[in-house]
Amino acid sequence: MNLWRLWYERPAERWVEALPIGNGRLGAMVFGGIAQEHLQLNEDTLWAGGPGEWNNPEAHAALLRVREALFRGNFAHANELSRQMQGPFTQPYLTLGDLYLDFDYATPVAAAASGYHRELDLLRAVTLTRYTAGGVTYTREIFASHPAQIIAIRLTCDRPGGLTFAVHIETPLRGQASPLDATTLALRGKAPKHVDPGGHEGEDPIRYDPLGGEGMDFEARVRVLAGTGEVRAEGELLVVTGADEAVLLLAAATSFNGFRTSPGLQGRDPAPICAACLEAAAATAYDALLQAHIADYQALFQRVDLDLGATDAVKRPTDRRLAHFAADNDPQLAALFFQFGRYLLIASSRPGTQPANLQGIWNDMVQPPWNSNYTININTEMNYWPAELCNLSECHEPLLQMLEELAENGRVTAVVNYGLPGWVAHHNSDLWRQSAPVGNYGQGDPVWAMWPMGGAWLCQHIWEHFAFTGDVDFLRERGYPLLRGAAQFALGWLVEDGHGHLVTAPATSPENQYRLPNGERLAVSIGSTMDMAILWDLFTHTISASEVLGVDAPFRETLTVARERLLPYQVGQHGQLQEWSRDWDDPDDHHRHVSHLFGVYPGRQLTPEETPELLRAAQRSLELRGDGGTGWSMGWKINLWARLRDGDHAYRMLRNMLQLVDGSETNYLRGGTYPNLFDAHPPFQIDGNFGATAGIAEMLLQSHRTTQEGVRVLHLLPALPSAWPDGRISGLRGRGGFEVALAWQNGALTEVKLLSMLGGPCCLQIGEHSVVLHTTAGAGYRLDGALSILEAAAS
Repeated sequence: MNLWRLWYERPAERWVEALPIGNGRLGAMVFGGIAQEHLQLNEDTLWAGGPGEWNNPEAHAALLRVREALFRGNFAHANELSRQMQGPFTQPYLTLGDLYLDFDYATPVAAAASGYHRELDLLRAVTLTRYTAGGVTYTREIFASHPAQIIAIRLTCDRPGGLTFAVHIETPLRGQASPLDATTLALRGKAPKHVDPGGHEGEDPIRYDPLGGEGMDFEARVRVLAGTGEVRAEGELLVVTGADEAVLLLAAATSFNGFRTSPGLQGRDPAPICAACLEAAAATAYDALLQAHIADYQALFQRVDLDLGATDAVKRPTDRRLAHFAADNDPQLAALFFQFGRYLLIASSRPGTQPANLQGIWNDMVQPPWNSNYTININTEMNYWPAELCNLSECHEPLLQMLEELAENGRVTAVVNYGLPGWVAHHNSDLWRQSAPVGNYGQGDPVWAMWPMGGAWLCQHIWEHFAFTGDVDFLRERGYPLLRGAAQFALGWLVEDGHGHLVTAPATSPENQYRLPNGERLAVSIGSTMDMAILWDLFTHTISASEVLGVDAPFRETLTVARERLLPYQVGQHGQLQEWSRDWDDPDDHHRHVSHLFGVYPGRQLTPEETPELLRAAQRSLELRGDGGTGWSMGWKINLWARLRDGDHAYRMLRNMLQLVDGSETNYLRGGTYPNLFDAHPPFQIDGNFGATAGIAEMLLQSHRTTQEGVRVLHLLPALPSAWPDGRISGLRGRGGFEVALAWQNGALTEVKLLSMLGGPCCLQIGEHSVVLHTTAGAGYRLDGALSILEAAAS
């Protein structure tokens, strides 16, 4: 029995029940219908708009007025003044359209189909639909091939000539489908040059130019290969009759020609791109396409294996398992959720593609929630938390590439908006790498619009990539210039607080508000805890990078001095780690963001060994914030409780997250998981999937600490919950270039396998005990026996 699959006993009725496939660039949601198959389609560069002017020359003068109001204690006035620093909203990621296969085109399909089965096989990245109708068994296989850059569909039946159906493709954007020949349909379309985000619509929220004007051009082509059957064009349809088997190949492309180039006026022609992919795929046998796809995918997916045990629950369909998870003992569903997150990252982020956005690459709307953009005050970063730890370093590359592009625009924003060196990014970005504050020049709430820490936080991914891989060339040529530029801006942004400390002003704690004694709720303040934590993180990584590279000693010293002067953490009246520089925390605040705990995770400033009192205060904050929240918020809390080494509480958060959410429900306060295992904010956001995958890994291996001597600590099973007494995992990566495999029984470690890619010492920590192991590059190490592991390592 294949345990690595999502499976169901009925077709998808809603989008959040359909099954996702993707090759990093092309994505589809597969519904698995009986009378009609439906694939909702995406291409990762199909966005509205184009490069534009989003910087605000008035922002610098406004900044000075905001700071004056803040240091006078007039927080309400500062909050309102900060609106003058905003630019336009970002543009949205768009749906491409929908492909339909109508099986009742000639003869209505029998309503009483039997033996229905629908699945997504995570081992092969292939969806399967099978059912029997009218005495005939029909089977459908669908996958998105990275090597061939196409989506492939194979239809078979067990009655000769039993396949008859019609094919059509459509788009909610401006576009029209028509046959190119008897076997090929082409959908040509135009994206809007501008779309207002939902909730902020003007009189003309979706604006188009004619063909040849501004806005993305796109094309999708589908070809039908029907063997012994007949294929013909009828109007906007392709009709297949009397086939034993049929293969459909779909290619899609856009006119995207770089983030600085107008896709409508200076874009590339998508037609020859589609034609080349389609011709190459059509000249290849289906089995060869499938095997190439599987080999490419498994080279990534099979690096990590996780076994937490299995119960009879695995015999149930996935949606029923999800509905019963809180009450059942179903450890394999947790393992499946972990591997599903890895699958989604492979499917939505490959070298050369765009980074995974708020919905990965899957979106069925023209005005999706939050524009389905890059929300860089947590969500984009969370998408990539599992990349290095879960052995998918290549999938990290699109985000690292985006940082280089964002920094180009961010250098201009830093000068125009603030008169500062370096580069900056704010709360949102998009395909065009918008770097300025959003809000439509004053319409945005400062609670999210006033946040210039996006670039600084994203830079954490530069250091993480180096810490896991040891790639000095990457650090020298790509990473350090970005770190240095973000640190330059941060140094210019910091101001004296009058008490010997450096602070940010204005500062917010993303998307949360404090309450003044008069009851007024505001967002803008001075020196929020998250700002200070992110800048400590940025300065620390930039200092370390300059030491590794042996460069920039004077700048390193400047950062070292500034880091020591950052406003320190403070413990408030409730025993909590303060979220703001003043003790404004509300013990009844259950806000989804836990931004002030950045130093616990994903940062590394607060640890039990080095800052025990502050860590206790962080735990108190987490207790006060509660175990609820949106899906991605619960994903973050899994990681936080793992760093606090409380495996049972981390598991409680996972259990809370794995609650079935009805696909029709939109509830911005209580998250969970949809029937197809997509994270429910609700609505859908993919970051919760990635956050949970990282959190499960963090429960089993942590490597963010070093000893006082600078030796990397590999903390084994630091937060193992009692719900997983027996298990094993292989392929996890630790910082310092280590690959780790673990096995445990009755909660005790029984085996450790270690592969050292870079060589050098590491400190193995097991419970409260530790020992230093000296390794050689390329060498593997195996330690057996729960009681003898430390002794074996020491010898």
